[in-house]
Parts: sequence; structure tokens; C-alpha cells
Amino acid sequence: MTLPVFADFDTGVDDAVALVYLLASPDAELVGIASTGGNVAVQQVCRNNLALLELCGAAGVPVSKGADAPLNGPMHTAENIHGPQGLGYAELAPGTGRLTGHDAAQAWVRAARAHPGQLIGLVTGPLTNLALALRAEPALPTLLRRLVIMGGAFSGERSSRAEFNIGVDPEAAAEVLTAWAAVAPQRLPRVCGLDLTRHIAITPAILAQLPAPADSPVVRALDDVLRFYFEAHEARGHGYLAYLHDPLAAAVALEPELITTRPAAIRVELAPTAARGRTIPDWDAVRPNALIGVGVDPAEFFDRFVQRVGAFARRLSATPDHS
Repeated sequence: MTLPVFADFDTGVDDAVALVYLLASPDAELVGIASTGGNVAVQQVCRNNLALLELCGAAGVPVSKGADAPLNGPMHTAENIHGPQGLGYAELAPGTGRLTGHDAAQAWVRAARAHPGQLIGLVTGPLTNLALALRAEPALPTLLRRLVIMGGAFSGERSSRAEFNIGVDPEAAAEVLTAWAAVAPQRLPRVCGLDLTRHIAITPAILAQLPAPADSPVVRALDDVLRFYFEAHEARGHGYLAYLHDPLAAAVALEPELITTRPAAIRVELAPTAARGRTIPDWDAVRPNALIGVGVDPAEFFDRFVQRVGAFARRLSATPDHS
């Protein structure tokens, strides 16, 4: 049985890898993409999503343009980490697909109503579109089968300040978490914070387990995308590797058992201070609003990643249009 998935991306490098992972997963049916500004401006996010879908032979997946700014405040993008267009060194041909005639908030609602109780929601960027969708349809938490969010930081040094996705739009994150606080425990969103996702570090050696870039346009694109990310991480003292924050969240959307979680009530700091956007967990809350990821086996994730993406790349390369 395939799982209908609706993904909300601010497509930079790791979102791009997450998108390929979803398309490569035989148990997933990507029924729509919401584009939100974040790693790059929303217009570029739309272009990136359309180009990646074209590359992967999935141009029929609907893409909707979302918010171009947070609910409250200016947009801050991250081209220094993701590249001028958000895809590192990759230069993809423009996609032939067109954006839908409705915005991303409407796309969330339409997808949820089309797959009531079955739709899996995935957000790997700021939560602006989902917050706007909740304003239009407050029943979204009960319409979705589950929601997975990449965002926040809950332990360690990074937990003292805002993680990027939450920091771009803290009000949206707070609205989403408040909306989900009233649902049954099994429907609480799974939140993958930096303290979890930084365990998923891809290296050139792992990337080399995929088909050779010369043999696969998809792997060539991933190689170009990730090379920029490797360099950006090395420049920040992490070594020549790259944290796959968003691909882990995508994998959890399909297979929640990949991570262990703890229930908590997450409070988002909204005051205009240096800590604005910080995510503060109350592990003993009577009414939690999230299941926070606290454990993951990187080897198990990468086994899935290499198998799925490798098989997908080979299959596409065997197709005349992608040879």
C-alpha cells in the first residue's frame, strides 16, 4: 500500500535530497508540494521544485507557491549554505510543469480533504504555509494521518538559540504546535530537531555507494548539490560531510519507527530577543504538543537511503528520456 504524502519544502540542498528520497520510495505517493520561502526566496523554491520533479520523471506532481514572508517580520534566507539558487553547484534544466492556480495553504487543505485520515504531512522549512492552512481549516490535525516536522533544537549547545526553520517564522511554529496540542497522543507531530538530525551525516564515501554520476543524471545532480553542502559544512568546522536534516524527516514520515521519541510540550520563544525562535521542551507536561525525536540509528537510515535512491537512479537511467 502506498502512502499519500504532502510535502512543504523551502527547497535548498537537503530538501532536494529529501524530495528525491520520497520519489524513490515505492511506499510513497507524493500528492503535492507546497513551496515556502526559507533557504531561498519562494520564487526560487518553486523553480527548484519544478526542476527536480522534471529531472526525476515526476513532472505531474502538483506544486503550489506559498508565503513569500513569515507571518510577522522579514524573510531571512540562507544562500551561503545552500548556494545562490539553493541547489549548491547543480544547474538543472527548468521544469516544464506549471504551478497550481491556488496557493500552498489551499493546497494543504485540498490534499487533506482528498485523503482524510490517510495523508502524511511533511514540513522541512518554515511552518508559514501550514499555519495559514490551519487558519483556513482548523480540522487539519484530525484530517492528517500524521505530521512530521524538521525543526527546533532540544538538547546540547544548539538548543540555546533558534534553529533556522523555527527562527524564520516563530509565530507560525507556535500556531501549529498549539493546534496539535488538542489531538490524540498518537496524532502528535513528530519533530526532528538538530540534536537528532545531526546524527545523519553523509560523507563522500556514502555518496559513492550510489551509481556513478556519469551514469545517472539524478546522482550527478545530487553530487553537485551535496558538494556545495560538504564545503559549507567544512567551512563551519564540521568536517567534509553534510547533515541530512530533511531527508531524515522524510524517512520518518514514511517509517516513524526509524526514530525513538519522547512526548513534550514545546514552547516557542516569541519575544523580540536574541532567543527569539528558540524551542523549549517541557518533558513533564500534562498536555504534550509533540513527539520529539531523541534517538536514531544512522546506519539504518543510510541503508534505506542508498538502496532506495540507488534503485531509483538506475531505473530512471534505464528510461530513454533519462538516459
